[in-house]
Amino acid sequence: MFVANKPTIEMLPDGQFKYHVDFEHLTIGDDIGAICVSRPTNPTGNVITDDEVKKLDALAKKHDIPLIIDNAYGVPFPGIIFSQATPHWNDNTILCMSLSKLGLPGARCGIIIANEELITAITNVNGIISLAPGGIGPAMALEMLKRDDLMRLSQEIIRSFYHQRVLETIDIIRRYLPKERCLIHKPEGAIFLWLWFKDLPISSEELYRRLKKRGVLMVPGHYFFPGLEESWQHAHQCMRMNYVPEPALIEKGIKILSEEIERCLSPE
Repeated sequence: MFVANKPTIEMLPDGQFKYHVDFEHLTIGDDIGAICVSRPTNPTGNVITDDEVKKLDALAKKHDIPLIIDNAYGVPFPGIIFSQATPHWNDNTILCMSLSKLGLPGARCGIIIANEELITAITNVNGIISLAPGGIGPAMALEMLKRDDLMRLSQEIIRSFYHQRVLETIDIIRRYLPKERCLIHKPEGAIFLWLWFKDLPISSEELYRRLKKRGVLMVPGHYFFPGLEESWQHAHQCMRMNYVPEPALIEKGIKILSEEIERCLSPE
């Protein structure tokens, strides 16, 4: 059902790296019904560039298929994005947004911006599969839009909180794990950090099991690579961590992570 393409990897200073769309090897066959991207991305925090969005949009139009953008963390709201990103939409784009990252996950309010024909179809489907769609989320969103609170909260409160928290978390990681031990995907948005243990002699799945025994939960990376036609070692070297908990709790977990990594690299 899903087909994925490996990204290219750009190595950056300070032990960071960044994924890019590999247009050279991106093939759109007759069996492809849509192009889908996440911006910013769960789990990596990657934000595809404006130029990459334009190229994907052109490819989608060329093959007469829609471009679907998962924008749950993106611009203009909730704005959990720390790099330059221009909002993108046209009649061939399906833009998916959410109120949950505004601190309202219980409202279960998703927002789809698309052409009228598609919106009509989705409305009809929603009327069948959701017998009683909640009205609280839409009512709250409408009121926030009327008062211009949505943009103010995103720009003045939400973005600054998450940006400060991710910088604090990276500082903590580097106190325990130098770049020789752990590479970090450039934090450009969303609420996760993506760690790459390039030289670890065990898989991220095994590291997950060892951490779990000590009360630390991180998600092994291979779960986030659906649709690849062949196994990729890189997928088994990465892990996702949530940087939102209190710094003291983050530090406790990172200390345990560093101990397990040292145990793997320097066995007694």
